[in-house]
Amino acid sequence: MATENKNLSEYDKNTIPNAKDFRFGIVVSEWNETITEGLYNGAFDALIDCEVPAQQIIRWNVPGSFELIYGAKKMLQTQNVDAVIVIGCVIQGETKHFDFVCEGVTQGIKDLNVQTDIPVIFCVLTDNNMQQSIDRSGGVHGNKGTEAAIAAIKMAYIRQQASISHSFNQPLLSSGAIQIEETPITIEKE
Repeated sequence: MATENKNLSEYDKNTIPNAKDFRFGIVVSEWNETITEGLYNGAFDALIDCEVPAQQIIRWNVPGSFELIYGAKKMLQTQNVDAVIVIGCVIQGETKHFDFVCEGVTQGIKDLNVQTDIPVIFCVLTDNNMQQSIDRSGGVHGNKGTEAAIAAIKMAYIRQQASISHSFNQPLLSSGAIQIEETPITIEKE
């Protein structure tokens, strides 16, 4: 398992960009509410720990994980956010419903990331049983919500940095780096 030797709640604040000016949206599925509330609490607490003011965190609830796509889309369209975290939990049952929901949600969130300029962070547990979900929503493996919040901060920062335009008139080197040549400045005396 990917989380077997990793605590999802561990992060080094020294490696995380300053998040105090960012605004985050969190869309939470009401299905498997015990799990999704644990994930939300992990995400919220991590954002607060990284100095995001509580009033800059917007929460919307949707009925289930499939509805996360629409909720995230509407949040992207109507709220001034720097990143959106979608939180859900789908647990394997006896039918193929699990496969259809997991595939649909995954593709829908991927599509939002391709179609919009605001990162949407996938925090949807797709576990075989309830115990695996408990273990990843504040249990023995930590909290996937915490990990998602840290990813949201990092992606909001990347978006911010990418929007800062730089103009360089110098050609690229063969390595892909930009060569900056110093131009002497002449100061005329009167």
